[in-house]
Amino acid sequence: MSLSSVVGQDEAKLALILNAIDSRCGGVIFIGEKGSGKTVLARSFSGLAGEDRPFVELPLNATEDALLGSIDLEETLATGTPVRQPGLLGRADGGVLYIDDVNLLSPEILALIMKEQTDCILIASMNPEEGALSAHLLDRFGMCVSMGALKKRPDRIAVMKQAMDLPATGPDSDLRDELRNAGLRLEGVCVPPEILDYIARLCTERFIAGHRGDIHLLYAARAYAALSRAEAVDMTHVDAVAPLVLAHRGKCIRELDEEAPGQEREHSYEEEKDHQDRLHGKKQPEAQQEGGEDSGGPENNEVHRPPPASATAEEIFGVGADFKVKRLTFRKDRMNRAVPGRRTKTGSCKKRGRNIKSILRDNKDIAVDATIRAAAPFQRLRGRKEMLLIRIEDLRYKQREKRMGHLVIFVVDGSGSMGVRRRMIETKGAIQSLLMDCYQKREMVSMIVFRKDRAEIVLPPTASIELASKRLKEIPVGGKTPLTAGLLEAFNLIKHVRIKSAETRFLVVVITDGRANHSLSGAPVHEEIKKVTGLMRSLPATDYLIVDTEDKTKIIRTDLAREIASALKGDYFEMDHLKADYLAGVVREKKALISFPLAHLAAHRSSTSWIA
Repeated sequence: MSLSSVVGQDEAKLALILNAIDSRCGGVIFIGEKGSGKTVLARSFSGLAGEDRPFVELPLNATEDALLGSIDLEETLATGTPVRQPGLLGRADGGVLYIDDVNLLSPEILALIMKEQTDCILIASMNPEEGALSAHLLDRFGMCVSMGALKKRPDRIAVMKQAMDLPATGPDSDLRDELRNAGLRLEGVCVPPEILDYIARLCTERFIAGHRGDIHLLYAARAYAALSRAEAVDMTHVDAVAPLVLAHRGKCIRELDEEAPGQEREHSYEEEKDHQDRLHGKKQPEAQQEGGEDSGGPENNEVHRPPPASATAEEIFGVGADFKVKRLTFRKDRMNRAVPGRRTKTGSCKKRGRNIKSILRDNKDIAVDATIRAAAPFQRLRGRKEMLLIRIEDLRYKQREKRMGHLVIFVVDGSGSMGVRRRMIETKGAIQSLLMDCYQKREMVSMIVFRKDRAEIVLPPTASIELASKRLKEIPVGGKTPLTAGLLEAFNLIKHVRIKSAETRFLVVVITDGRANHSLSGAPVHEEIKKVTGLMRSLPATDYLIVDTEDKTKIIRTDLAREIASALKGDYFEMDHLKADYLAGVVREKKALISFPLAHLAAHRSSTSWIA
C-alpha cells in the first residue's frame, strides 16, 4: 500500500515524509491501540523511500548474532580468511529499520540497536496496553505520533473501499519525486539565529530534558521548510513540527495513550460504584450487607442448617480501579523450553536468548569465542603457519537463556463473604490488574471460581485478555466457600494440561478471604485443605501466589490464606501489597522509623501493625 492511499493519520504521514527528506530527523515511533493502522503506515514507507533504500523488518525473536552479524565459521575455516555474515543492522544501513511491537523486544537487543551508529531511519510501533517503553528509550526517537482508530463514518467507509481497491494501488511516484526535490533543496535552506533562539525557548519552557529535543526539532523544521519550498526556516515551520518532536519527551506512555484521538476515558472507582448501585437498585445499609458474610457456622457439614436468604442471594459487582502490579519473579528451573513469554528465566532449546556460557554438548549452536580459546594452546603443536587450525574436539557450543511465560490459573473466591462491604469490587480490580500484567508478559490465563458447593472453570486456558475481562465482569457472588473444591479443580486442570504440554510452567493465583466453611468429603475443612495442598505441593514446575482479601482491621481473623501460602510454599500478599508503589511506601516508612528518637521507638512499634 502506498502512503498517499492511507486514509487519515495526517500527523503520522508528515512524520514519515520529514524523515524521508532528512534522515537526521531521528526516526518515528507510532503509539496507539490495535488496529489503528500503525503497521500498515510504517510499511507504506518502503515504497516512499525508493529502491535505493532497503526496508528491513526486525523480528521480536532476533538474537545478537542476527542483529550485528557473525563469523561464518565454515567458510572461514575453508578459506583461511575471516568471512563475515552481515546482520540486520548491516542490511538496513542507508535504508529503513522497522520494529513492530518495539515494547515487546528484548531490552538487550533494543539497547544494542540504539547504541550502534548506523545510517538508517528507525521506525517503530507499539500498543501501550502490551507494556510500556522506558522514557530513556522513548527519547531516542526523533518523533512520536499518538494514533487512534478513525471514528468518523466516512473515514471508516473510505478504509473499506481502499481495502477492496488495494491491488490496484500504485506506487507514490509523484510524492517520491517531490520528496527527492525537497531533499535537494534541503542544504540551501538557512536557519536564522532568531529561529535557534525560538527553538531553545520552546524546549526550555516545556522543561525538555537533554538536547535531543532541540536538535531533532531543528532538523524537522528545516525539512518542513524544504518541503514548503521556503528559503529559510520561520516560526510557522517550527510550530508545525513541534508537536511531533516534543510530545513524547518528559511524558510516559500512559499519558500519550490517554491523549490519543477517539480514546474513551476510563471510569473511576467511584463512578463504577455508583453505576452498579443504580443497576442493582438502592444501596443496602451496611448492617444488612454484613449479614451476607458466610463467616461463623461449623467448619464441617455434619450439622445441616438452612443458609440465610442474604447468603444465597447472588449479586454481580463491577470491576474496581486497576493499578500497576509489582514485579513478580520466580525461580529458574533446569528445563530447556521453546515457549514464549517475558517473566521467568529458563533454558532455551533453540538459537534464541542470551548466551550465558559455553558447553561441550553439540546443540548446533557454535560459540566462536570459546572454540578459539579452546584451540589456541595447541596451534604450535599442530604446525600452524597462517590460518587458525581448529579440530572437532575444540568446538564449544552456546548455552542460552531466555524468558518464558506461565499458564496463570486464577482461583477466585465467589462466596457471599466477598460481597461484604463491596469487597468484590476491589478484588476484581486486583484481578484485572494481574490479567493485564499477564498479557504484557505474553502468558496464557485460566479462571476458576468456587462458590456454593462446587468449583467450575469459567475460563479455559486462553491468551485473550478481552475474553478474560469479560468473564471477570460476569463472576457472581453468593453462597458458601468451598475453598477445597477450588484448589482441587486447579490441581486437575494442571494434570490435564501437562499431558498435552509437558514443558508448560504453571502459576496458581488463589484469591480468597480464607473463610472456608464447606467440606466436600464431610471431614473438617482444615484437614481437607491440608490434604489438597499436599497434593498440589507435589506438582512440578508450579508456582503459587496467594492474595488475601480478608479485612485485617477486624478483631477476629482467620488468616487461613497465610496458612495456605505456607503449606504450598508460595508467595503471600495482601491486596495492597500487589501494587508497584507499595515497596516504595515501606521504604519511606522504614526511613522515618530510623529517624525517630529512641524514646519514641516503643510507642511507634505499639501503634504499627507488623507483618511477619
